[in-house]
Amino acid sequence: DSDLCDSSLVDATTGFPSRAVDPKTGKQEPWPSPFILMADRGICSFVQKARNAQHAGAAGLIIADNVCQCNDDKCLAMEQDDKDDNASFLTNCQGTEPIMADDGSGGDITIPTFLMFKYDAAQIKKEVKDRDSTVQIEMSWALPHPDSKVEYELWTVPSEEVSKDFQKDWKDVAVKLGDKVFFHPRQYIYDGVKTRCRYEGKDMCFTLCTNEGRYCATDPDNDLEHGISGADVVREALRRICVWKYHGKDGLGMKYWDYISEFLKRCDSDDFFANEDCVRDAMKHAKIDKKQIDQCMDDTGGLEKDSNKALDDEIEEASRKGVVVLPTMFVNTAPMRGALNSQTVLNAVCAGFTEESQPSVCATCRECDDVVTCVKKGVCKKSGKSYSAGGGGGVSKKTFGTTLLLMCALFGAAGYIHWRKTREEMRDQVRGILAEYMPLEGGEDPHQSPMDFARAGQSASLIS
Repeated sequence: DSDLCDSSLVDATTGFPSRAVDPKTGKQEPWPSPFILMADRGICSFVQKARNAQHAGAAGLIIADNVCQCNDDKCLAMEQDDKDDNASFLTNCQGTEPIMADDGSGGDITIPTFLMFKYDAAQIKKEVKDRDSTVQIEMSWALPHPDSKVEYELWTVPSEEVSKDFQKDWKDVAVKLGDKVFFHPRQYIYDGVKTRCRYEGKDMCFTLCTNEGRYCATDPDNDLEHGISGADVVREALRRICVWKYHGKDGLGMKYWDYISEFLKRCDSDDFFANEDCVRDAMKHAKIDKKQIDQCMDDTGGLEKDSNKALDDEIEEASRKGVVVLPTMFVNTAPMRGALNSQTVLNAVCAGFTEESQPSVCATCRECDDVVTCVKKGVCKKSGKSYSAGGGGGVSKKTFGTTLLLMCALFGAAGYIHWRKTREEMRDQVRGILAEYMPLEGGEDPHQSPMDFARAGQSASLIS
């Protein structure tokens, strides 16, 4: 009975199903832990709802969608039962699945939050409210396993900042995964016609587009007159499409990753992003034929007039998959959105394998704090400790025992040396003291030297 948008209105003594009433307060008993809350979508952001549910002590949150999918016949039929005008509710349906995304402030959210389709959520609401009974829900996330090979693709643009570190580091991990994975990089291009940058065959968006306003990208520095332009981003995106076309057929794309690394190292700045000499240098170090790539860019339709087949394909595919947040990665068709790093991507890719088909790098490095170091050096750093990547994350009993004996021997030897040194120093001090005194009168041997006693100390104990 709350939309979870106002934290001050989240009351643990309200909601369904009903509980026993506390005679002292006259209110229902609080929700028994652990519990999962369900709230309707709308009014405020997903992040705000999740934060308020977390503060209320919920173990998870289910957000019930408030609009039917246009292809969900059951939901549409349910809506029609409540409305007389068939057209009125059809216009309110949504053609694509809604996307839950972080608004940038969700770093403190630790509980899982799922979005449930309206029809499915209605069945749970009916059970909880009408029958006044609890419903057990299991919240789990799993990737499909269509075969022994995992397919994954990254949607981004050359100017996107969030995934750059991942793109710099991923090559070594991709090599370790080998032929058990198939990667495909994708470029997100804005349709100039839909964004109204192309009007009556003319470019209405200044430097944001190519092909007379047909293909566009946002300006990275929000300065249309200086720095990197949207058209520069589209040009580099097409270049990367062509690099992958010739050097990514194996699904690994070693030269593609080399080019990305060289470009980010040499050309990723306002002064050199669109500099052809810098691009040529990056391709030279990546051992890529620039003439071949330039020819590919021209063959697909170029960036001057008419259309470009390669860019049209990217726009169509992005629309089909519902890509609206960058970067987005799909692993076996399951989307991952937001910040990407080598560890999160490796975990997702490894989750896409069946247990029998996982490559060895999944077992040795996926739980490490630094995946890249584990892959390169074979050292897995986890929770402040270091282990050999091939050692199963532990130390054998034999190694532990040997190390313990060596340490005992080392400390024993150091103690013995210290004892001998202290003993000799004590003797030297005694000799010095006795040498300063004359023999006592009436001694048995008047010719005995005080030093004779000191010398005798070499064979007699001074303390017993």
